Amino acid sequence: MSTPARRPTRAFPALLPVTLFVIFGWAAAVEAQTAAPEGTRVMTFMDMQEMRSAGSFTPSPDGRWLLYTVAYPDWEKDRRQTDIHLVSLEEGLPSTRRMTFTEERSETSPSWARDGSFFIFQSNREGNQNQLFLMRPDGGEARRITSAREGVVDYALSRDGRWLVYRSGKSGARQLYRMAVAELAAGEAAAEQITRHDTGVERWEIAPDSRRIYFIAADSLDTDERLRREKGFSVNIFNMETPLQSLWAMELGDEEPGEPGEPVRLTADPTITVSGFTISPDSRWVGFRGTSAERYERNITESGLHTELYLLDVGTGAIEQLTDAPEVGKGGPQFSPDGRWVAFTASRDMSAYNMSNRRVYLRAVDQPGGEFRKLGQEFDGDVGIGFWSDDGNTIYFSAGIRTTRQLMALDVRGDQVRQLTTTDGAVTVSRDDDSGVLLINYSDATTPSTLFTVGSLRRVDNRSAWRQLTDVNPQIGDVALGEQREITWRSTDGRDVGGVLILPVGYQVGQRYPLIVAIHGGPASADLNTFNGGYGSQVYAGAGYVVLRPNYRGSTNYGEAFKTDIVGNYFPQGYDDIMTGVDHLIEQGIVDGDRMGALGWSAGGHWSNWILVNTDRFRAISSGAGTVNWISMYAQSDVQRNRQFYLGNHLPYEDFEPYWEQSPLKYISNARTPTMIHVVEGDPRVPSPQSVELHMALKKLDVPTELFMYPGRSHGIPDARNRLVKSVSEMAWMDYYVRGLGENFSWRQVLKTLEN
Repeated sequence: MSTPARRPTRAFPALLPVTLFVIFGWAAAVEAQTAAPEGTRVMTFMDMQEMRSAGSFTPSPDGRWLLYTVAYPDWEKDRRQTDIHLVSLEEGLPSTRRMTFTEERSETSPSWARDGSFFIFQSNREGNQNQLFLMRPDGGEARRITSAREGVVDYALSRDGRWLVYRSGKSGARQLYRMAVAELAAGEAAAEQITRHDTGVERWEIAPDSRRIYFIAADSLDTDERLRREKGFSVNIFNMETPLQSLWAMELGDEEPGEPGEPVRLTADPTITVSGFTISPDSRWVGFRGTSAERYERNITESGLHTELYLLDVGTGAIEQLTDAPEVGKGGPQFSPDGRWVAFTASRDMSAYNMSNRRVYLRAVDQPGGEFRKLGQEFDGDVGIGFWSDDGNTIYFSAGIRTTRQLMALDVRGDQVRQLTTTDGAVTVSRDDDSGVLLINYSDATTPSTLFTVGSLRRVDNRSAWRQLTDVNPQIGDVALGEQREITWRSTDGRDVGGVLILPVGYQVGQRYPLIVAIHGGPASADLNTFNGGYGSQVYAGAGYVVLRPNYRGSTNYGEAFKTDIVGNYFPQGYDDIMTGVDHLIEQGIVDGDRMGALGWSAGGHWSNWILVNTDRFRAISSGAGTVNWISMYAQSDVQRNRQFYLGNHLPYEDFEPYWEQSPLKYISNARTPTMIHVVEGDPRVPSPQSVELHMALKKLDVPTELFMYPGRSHGIPDARNRLVKSVSEMAWMDYYVRGLGENFSWRQVLKTLEN
């Protein structure tokens, strides 16, 4: 019999009977309710479905007010209805006002007029398509200002306050229109079409000086492609050849009623297609991304590969190529507020594909051919570009530090990284370019994502100086939560490994509890000490489980060596990290080692499958979108280069053995644990045939298994109802096999519950 790198250390028990399960696990829920403090309840998966979210945070130009949206989920109809709210940045949460009340329609994308006297937003309140509406912050009825036949796709207000520009039209033929803001406020504005581009306008942006509009457009129309689809020939051609895209610009008009200029093509390189751009704050430069014109390189989904960065001098039209590293993902380019610097982010080692820490590369923008400085060298983490100081001497960014996310500052001149916050949670700080308002998005073990503001960066680490702006999930205050904290343990090679521990609601010291090991995806990611992470960990805590969310080898936030330690030998060390974490909790007297389950999605599903073939210590496993055969996975997936990197840095067709040696399927005859499998039918990242291979093997080996295949073409389950089914069926699987709770599965029970 084939054996994996590390064989099970215990004999396999007799197979449990193949028995179906109760999808909602009522017995566990009733048991957990008795442990909750009086007057409270435990968290449920339905609570997760009904969590609201805030976004589109938009400070007024004078920094006194903040517009934002709140999305109200309707899981039964699988949609989110969105309304606009207003809060005083000086008074905070008590001043919050809801500005729109369309229960069946949505208002989105609010933007302030430059004088702050009104704001614009998109809404489908008067039909199925979005139009633009105007509203004043002191209330009153909103007034529709557009009547675009195909609706408004997106819009922007020029910074000089003169123009509103929007995009409308059929897909592939959308054009830009403008309206005079002065006439708009008076209720007399008419829309004027300002582009008639043959191939339509794709991404676009108004320059900061309000003089020009830049946009991306296809170089040609594939009329045969459009016609064959109209005629019903719907076959999809894999990585089909499509028209290249170029960067264009047009004058918006200097003075009213100045006519807009004719569009001018700025790029004409047949070896690249323009995929994005950034305009410098002084409007003198445009940085753009040029992706390889070769069809199999430009259609690749691995971020930034086969894409180089370019710099356009607006005054002369000269274009400079800034990078030449096709296998290295890059972010940017970006410009400092004072216009001195151009910068981008990329891995520390730009010689080939790798997982080394990201660095900032910076040089003076007006020095063509100048050498880029690599910044952040001494920081053992990823350096990014969030926002700059006004003088361009400091770059602020967020970084993962173990189970937290903190605000960091990179000194451009001294090349030093400083940590500015020390919160036991996740903090993301942003600054509005126009008003200078600082916004803090924060979450910790008991706080869902919440927005705050602070007066200055000097006070950002002082929680008492923060002013709360949102509270969109007040119902959480009535929910009893399990205690949650960061823990650390020693792995088999002597390295410290960390993760997040969640204790059951009503935890009693000295009592041993069933365990769920919830394994994050990535693997280059990390679980944080934030609210209800890890597949609904607080729901499991409410049902009486301990939950361990391990940041196993391959995770971020613990340094580059920790992140890359699985390269070339993907599973074994990460597996040891997980199992030593389990043993640590057993040694601490917290976990009952005879009642344990493991689950995960994506890379978490990969590790769940490896656990399946390496040990019999778990009573149940749930594998979500996990790989079982790296050889077939390589071709099936929309991502290849990172698989190649992790599994030996060569093509499987050159040597199958390293791929097969690290495939759970090779050792599937070792499998004994009842395993539930979840996957989206059209998942492009970890395609469903991987789950089918696993399911068939387990069926033929008489291992209890169920395969739930969800409709869709995404890596995650796309619709709310099926996300609920996945969560509650997964818990029921754990309840039945780990704790011996529940009865046979019945859809009638599910339907009856939904009716109630």
